[in-house]
Amino acid sequence: MSCNLRKTEVYLHIKLSLYDLTVKSSVVEECLTRSPRLNSKTKTTFICFSDSSERMSGHTVLVLYGSQTGTAQDTAERIGRQAQRRRLRVKVEALDTYNVANLISESLVVFVCATTGQGDPPDNMKKFWRFLFRKSLPADSLSRLDCAVLGLGDSSYPKFNFVAKKLHKRLLQLGANMLLPVGLADDQHDLGPDGVIDPWLLSFWQKTLSLYPPPAGLAPLREEDKLPPRYIFHFLSEVPNKPTEHLQTVDNKSSPTSLRPFPAPLVFNQRVTHTAHFQDVRHIEFDITGSNIEFSAGDIVMMRPCNTAEDVEQLCQLLKLDPESYFTLTPTDSSTEVPARLPQPCSVRFLLEHFLDISAVPRRSFFELLATFATDELEQEKLLEFSSAAGQDALHSYCNRPRRTALEVLTDFPHTTAELSIDCLLDLFPEIQPRSFSIASSLLEHPNRIQILLAVVKYKTMLVKPRKGLCSSWLASLDPSKGDVYVPLWVKKGSLKFPQEPESPVIMVGPGTGVAPFRSAIQERVAQGKMANVLFFGCRSESKDFYCGSEWQEKVQAGQMILVTAFSRDQEDKVYVQHRVKEQGKLLWNLIAKKNAFFYIAGNAKHMPTSVCDALKAVFQKEGGMSENQAQEMLDGMEKNGRFQSETWS
Repeated sequence: MSCNLRKTEVYLHIKLSLYDLTVKSSVVEECLTRSPRLNSKTKTTFICFSDSSERMSGHTVLVLYGSQTGTAQDTAERIGRQAQRRRLRVKVEALDTYNVANLISESLVVFVCATTGQGDPPDNMKKFWRFLFRKSLPADSLSRLDCAVLGLGDSSYPKFNFVAKKLHKRLLQLGANMLLPVGLADDQHDLGPDGVIDPWLLSFWQKTLSLYPPPAGLAPLREEDKLPPRYIFHFLSEVPNKPTEHLQTVDNKSSPTSLRPFPAPLVFNQRVTHTAHFQDVRHIEFDITGSNIEFSAGDIVMMRPCNTAEDVEQLCQLLKLDPESYFTLTPTDSSTEVPARLPQPCSVRFLLEHFLDISAVPRRSFFELLATFATDELEQEKLLEFSSAAGQDALHSYCNRPRRTALEVLTDFPHTTAELSIDCLLDLFPEIQPRSFSIASSLLEHPNRIQILLAVVKYKTMLVKPRKGLCSSWLASLDPSKGDVYVPLWVKKGSLKFPQEPESPVIMVGPGTGVAPFRSAIQERVAQGKMANVLFFGCRSESKDFYCGSEWQEKVQAGQMILVTAFSRDQEDKVYVQHRVKEQGKLLWNLIAKKNAFFYIAGNAKHMPTSVCDALKAVFQKEGGMSENQAQEMLDGMEKNGRFQSETWS
């Protein structure tokens, strides 16, 4: 056998092993680890396989995304459409559904990823994340790969785009060829994330098309040209056995998941703010008996809301759809699967009520697709403007600033809406994303129950109709006194971790609904005999929005906790939790410096977390005689070893 044939055999053996869709991570790791055992000539053969003339023939642009709220997925799908317009074959997939075994054989990959929590990867890329950071992966295992990383983040958070930065660095360690520097899109940019994404993509395509030119003689498609839909709808004249579209209960052995949530009875829904208070905040309770759900303090309950009957009816009228008709879906690409949450066959009502996010503020991609259907000259001109990089200021003023919904946009463009095809629905509207809520109770105090504190989102803009949060309005409207109400839900681990040692004090700063995870923690710790609990709670008024006030007072009297309150509007000078932190400097320094206390922050991310951190550093300086730099180093050290944690949201 010749040397070259032998080397080819070895390569094909590894490649075939990695293409096995059922291969487990341990086997994949073993296959990847084999490459260092090959001699230097064999490694050269691998590089020869990735010669540009070889890669240009029949290659595919693979776009992999890690998305928590749908924004990164939307950006990935946008990149996919841009690839199609450039006559390139493309596949878009979530990182955890992609068989990571195949990564060694890819030519060109774009990674689009968001950052969640305290620098954590999104839920749908955690398996990929764990595998990619295995220490046993060889340094040159991705030497055949050309790739680029685009991150989506918010610079108001401490670990801005942490996942994208770390992924970029890891891919370099594994030998990948990065086509351009990591893109760091920022919600705080004057033009939003697109202020970074647009120029980054321009550079990406310039680089990519120089390496992977499309077939000769094929001009790129124009922005206004239609692309094929991902799915074709087949309406049924008869549905002999109408499918059960309601979610089933979990079996006795498994815990609920996003694809198989537990339909929990909603048993309590009561407003806890005074009727004169500007905000409706609810104490809501679910019965999880028989669900196999277990959780600890700091964990999160997830649920997907439903669209209102009014919005469903309006969209049916706009698109001339019969909500009671049934259909099946056929993907236009063999590599695309029908969404797992959609039954087959499915009713139009189920699709619009439970699956498509029809009442959200639409993203730029919505206008890009609408523009391809426009036949009216004025409407097309405006839609193309909103779709362009130059038109993002105008789009922000029209759509984002007043929080205009997708339904309202469709009514503003009646000629274009009349031209829409039913087949474009799953391209036009994203899937409803699950909402997360900090669990505000402990199973040790409330067995078989999950309780949450829900702030109902409702506000005015320049538009006549008030803006409402989809999930909060839906939950607030559910009334268990009028009949059985079921909410499909599941639980996942939260970012807050509380100490197991009974002697470790816990200091918690949770103004407003930020107190929810700390209520769970205090209930759990008290039930375990852990009494070193300090809670800083802030709200506007003791008489209007002092959540769980009587419960705190009972636990204070029982010696189970220390409570420090800040009622900002109950006196002439506003007092916030950060002011109370400074006032309690001696207590905090004693607990942190002498008793190794853990310090937690939860709540709105706008100003509060930074102000509390500044107040805590001021305590370190005053009580510990530290310099500003030393105080910062102490706080950084606490964060590094888990003694300082925060969970904030915008």
